[in-house]
Amino acid sequence: MEEKLMRKLSSGSLDFESYFSDKAREMKASEIRELLKLVETSDVISLAGGLPAPETFPVEKIKEISQEVLTHHADKALQYGTTKGFTPLRLALADWMEKRYDIPTSKVEIMMVAGSQQALDLIGRTFINPGDLVVVEGPTYLAALNAFKYYDPEFISIPMDDNGMMVDLLEDKLKKLAAEGKKIKFVYTVSTFQNPMGVTMSLDRRKRLVELASEYDFLIVEDSPYAELRYSGEPIPPIKHFDDEGRVLYLGTFSKILAPGFRLGWVAAHPHFIRKMEIAKQAVDLCANTLAQAIAWKFVEEGHLDEHIPKIIEFYKPRRDAMLEALEEYMPEGVRWTRPEGGMFIWVTLPEGIDTKMMMEKAVAKGVAYVPGEAFFAHRDVKNTMRLNFTYVPEKTIREGVKRLAEVIEEEIKALRG
Repeated sequence: MEEKLMRKLSSGSLDFESYFSDKAREMKASEIRELLKLVETSDVISLAGGLPAPETFPVEKIKEISQEVLTHHADKALQYGTTKGFTPLRLALADWMEKRYDIPTSKVEIMMVAGSQQALDLIGRTFINPGDLVVVEGPTYLAALNAFKYYDPEFISIPMDDNGMMVDLLEDKLKKLAAEGKKIKFVYTVSTFQNPMGVTMSLDRRKRLVELASEYDFLIVEDSPYAELRYSGEPIPPIKHFDDEGRVLYLGTFSKILAPGFRLGWVAAHPHFIRKMEIAKQAVDLCANTLAQAIAWKFVEEGHLDEHIPKIIEFYKPRRDAMLEALEEYMPEGVRWTRPEGGMFIWVTLPEGIDTKMMMEKAVAKGVAYVPGEAFFAHRDVKNTMRLNFTYVPEKTIREGVKRLAEVIEEEIKALRG
């Protein structure tokens, strides 16, 4: 049956492309996802993906809680749920955020989503009109660009340094736009241990960003999947902590602190915004995975999340340290990199003139993979950068991967300098 179908599909009798919408024709596969397909079938050391280590998944506790949920709460856990989410989990998360970040439960409402990635799409649906000005970091999270791009905004990219988005440059841009009678719709930021750079927005910049949002009347989308993964330094309150007007939409996820297979995240925002996003979500999937929500509820409510996060930190810190040490030992002169206090990524900058996308084939041939940095820029105008992940492979493998990569880079630098 399958062979017969395949023969029909390959017969050339149907112009498949003609049936797609204009939007669908513009869609492109995620470069990272396509890259992962390449390296997972080979002996390449992958420093590319943003995958949590399976060793950090609390398998036994999930088994235990799953049994409890199915024994005592199956009538709710296996049923359709409300679009906004499983109420006990929403209340538990609100309480957790208040205790952890000092964000009063009275100021936010929480909606559960299928991973914070779904939240990005819902934000696009709910807030972006074609041509709206949306500010992103340069570089920024690739999948956020893809999610927002579908709704035809005009991106404004603000450069980054070791303290996150350069808010003074954003202010300059806002003044110029105001003089032209224009305003932005929102700023999107991965504020803590940013993907892809690994850097964290400073406290002063967070406060100033909230002030600018009020002064120039825009919203802030704070994506925070990595904030709990701190290996050194002192925690900084989320931007949402400083939000007195309800301008900040905060995105959280269980993917990095429980398990990504749950596909479970949340939006914490003003109830008026949550209500409109809830209506948008009704047309997408009716509700998030109710069974996963019930298990996550018990995990949070019974204090297991607070017990589990330090274990993840203990597991990842040596891997972060191993990558930083290997970069210091093996990388040739002229290569720079970030030194994140947490998260999952390190950002590497090579000398001008080297194109890391073009270099990728040589690296894979050498047995190592990374993500070229070009894809993380809204205008794809920076070619000499790359993102490395340190959470997925062991320390020894990290060292070998960095060593191989350094050899490829050294050859490129020599060729560049003739």
